[in-house]
Amino acid sequence: MEALAVINLIAGGETSRVQFKVNVTNATSIAQEMVAFANTKGGKIIIGVNDKTGEVEGLIYQDIQRINNLLATAASEHVKSAIHIETDSVEVEPNKRVIVAHIPEGYNKPYKDKDGLIFIKNGSDKRKVTSNEELMRMLQSSGNLYAEEIVLHHCSYGDIDWTKFRDFFENKYKKPFIEGDKERMFENLRLGQNGYPLLAGALLFTKYPEKAITGFFITAIWFFGNERSERSYVESENILGTLREQYDKAMQFLKRALSKTQQGQPFNSLGKLEIPESVFEELLTNALIHRDYFIKDTIKLFIYENRIEIISPGTLPNSLTVEQMKVGIRKKRNNILDSLAPEILEYRGAGSGVLHALEVYPYIEFINDTEAEQFTVIIQRPKPQNRSSS
Repeated sequence: MEALAVINLIAGGETSRVQFKVNVTNATSIAQEMVAFANTKGGKIIIGVNDKTGEVEGLIYQDIQRINNLLATAASEHVKSAIHIETDSVEVEPNKRVIVAHIPEGYNKPYKDKDGLIFIKNGSDKRKVTSNEELMRMLQSSGNLYAEEIVLHHCSYGDIDWTKFRDFFENKYKKPFIEGDKERMFENLRLGQNGYPLLAGALLFTKYPEKAITGFFITAIWFFGNERSERSYVESENILGTLREQYDKAMQFLKRALSKTQQGQPFNSLGKLEIPESVFEELLTNALIHRDYFIKDTIKLFIYENRIEIISPGTLPNSLTVEQMKVGIRKKRNNILDSLAPEILEYRGAGSGVLHALEVYPYIEFINDTEAEQFTVIIQRPKPQNRSSS
């Protein structure tokens, strides 16, 4: 690593990606810092810099040799699973050398120290992970656990609407449904396990959504004005049911709230929605399929005078960015739902949904809020003079 790049890092102070150490003498302590970086976004530990003042104190030759050995030991023996790190010795001031240890973001999260403690970065500091929800989401990000595969032990196959599953199966696979073999078919599609539905199976085929998928519904509010803080509203509804039922009810809610315009149709026609219906088909479906089901919160459908907001729990999956999403790149979070949804929802599953929505109606904004852990879609409504009441 070049000296100027290190000098610039030091000048920027400690951050969630850069940490200073004057010296390192304890393998357990430095391993915990490595764990925190590996469990978050990776980063650099610069050794030989005072973490209180940012002053470069430097390291002598013997310290450089000792610390490099200690870092290697910490990464291989005190971090579980072991991680691979790289180190550079850089002269940043005359006769003042520092060690820069590069800690990559891990692919086998969660990483632990030798005592089994899990740390993540919290700004320039680190903190322990203590909640099961946060731990499950870390497992999800590493590909070791998926929320849709959680077994619902409070339910049974008696809660499944087998008629609905039969219709789906015959439509998708063009094969006869065998009543006596239905449970094996269900499990082969990764919808159940040992007599219990998985979350994906319940989201798609349960008879009693209020029992099976508590908390995973849509909160819909139609406001009078443009502020969420306003106490009065035109209509509100908790939209419950399977994913298909939630989709249908949300579309009905939208159609009640949105105006219709003539748009070149005959005078006596019913008119078309002020925003093309296909926009909501794409965006509502994406919210239901791709939300983070480890976060026990509802999808929000807020309708204001000047905009519609669809707010999904969780950020974009697997380091996907808004810019990538807008050009059709897709990364899956819920593989089972993604594979089965085309036969159940208005879903293409090829990364084309957002592209289509923007093509037919470009006045859409996407906000990937990593701090609030939510993904917001804002659809601007036409100005009032350009629409008429339904």
